Amino acid sequence: MRSMLEGIRVIDFTNTVAGPGCTFFLADMGAEVIKVERPGLGDEARLFPPYKDGVSASFAVLNRGKRGVTLDLKHPLAVEVFKELAAVSDVFVENYRPGVVKKLGIDYETLRQVNPRLVMCSISGYGQYGPLSDLPSYDAVIQALSGLMSTTGFPDGPPTRAGTLIVDISTAFYAAFGICAALFARERSGEGEYLDVSMYDVAINLLEAKFVDYTVTGNIPQRTGNRYPYVTPFDAFATKDGHVMLICIGDQPFHKLCQAMGRPELAEDERFRDLMARNANEPELKRIIEEWASGFTNAEIWELLREHGVPGAPVNDVKSVVEHPHTAARGMLVDLEQPGAGMITIFGSAMKALGSEIRPRGPAPSLGQDNRWLLETVLGKDPAQVEEILSSGAMG
Repeated sequence: MRSMLEGIRVIDFTNTVAGPGCTFFLADMGAEVIKVERPGLGDEARLFPPYKDGVSASFAVLNRGKRGVTLDLKHPLAVEVFKELAAVSDVFVENYRPGVVKKLGIDYETLRQVNPRLVMCSISGYGQYGPLSDLPSYDAVIQALSGLMSTTGFPDGPPTRAGTLIVDISTAFYAAFGICAALFARERSGEGEYLDVSMYDVAINLLEAKFVDYTVTGNIPQRTGNRYPYVTPFDAFATKDGHVMLICIGDQPFHKLCQAMGRPELAEDERFRDLMARNANEPELKRIIEEWASGFTNAEIWELLREHGVPGAPVNDVKSVVEHPHTAARGMLVDLEQPGAGMITIFGSAMKALGSEIRPRGPAPSLGQDNRWLLETVLGKDPAQVEEILSSGAMG
């Protein structure tokens, strides 16, 4: 079966999460991704827990299916090797602070001279320009500054970050999408492209309707916990052994919930008969649903919701998700043989295609494992040149 990005070579000069996340999406779709790391430490994500036999499982997830080389880009010979690689590559992804790649001599204006068809993507916290562009950033910092944290949590509690690195991963998606679009455009124009992807910009996109809530009405969105203030019911309700999330957007789902609760008369109650009435009487409806939910376990309520077609689900922990049969049925459990760690179960690709193969292409690379392969196979160096470069310190 074909792969959508088969024949596309990507230089991955990235660290930690957003950059490596972008390139592992491309690798899953069949691109040849060559991860370029600094000699010695390499990508900081190699230190991220959890570990299996001293190997970072986080690094394995984000860097699966890639080749691994080391280049000391403060060494002139390493810069020349990098430029030669850029000349025979399609994509270059980096996520260092603005100005770093220019200082190293591998910025877009330089590289487009050796490869006018190159698509380069720079991922950063605040973008390549603007008053904040020179600041360092991490996912939680961006969640705070972008306003995301101000809308997350309960009204009587502090602002809360999302439980996962949602901005990092969303930025990775944005960057991968942009790269694929630029490759498509290149097929028409014959020219490469430069992409500036900012975590701050992505986080603002994640504000969705809350952004226009302010620009249109002047309202500053506040924390509402699990409740969405314009729909009722839309909240998490305590059960005997956990919580269940219920959402009824429109009258029909609410009528189905009333049937599941054994309270069909609520659908005709003047307090709850339409969206506006339910919103106006949310506290009373919440009390009724809480009283009902407290008499059942998560499993019992889940069965009732499914039987009656009610939009809702138990609030699962990660163990429940990993062990759920639907997770396996969707191909989301992938056993990866990672050298030094043995078998690690990682998540599969969220993208499914009928006629193309999208899957992890192998383990994450060890530091510099493909140095000789790069010089001999990709760049076509003769044995004397290979030994000269390897012994020069340019690759560590």
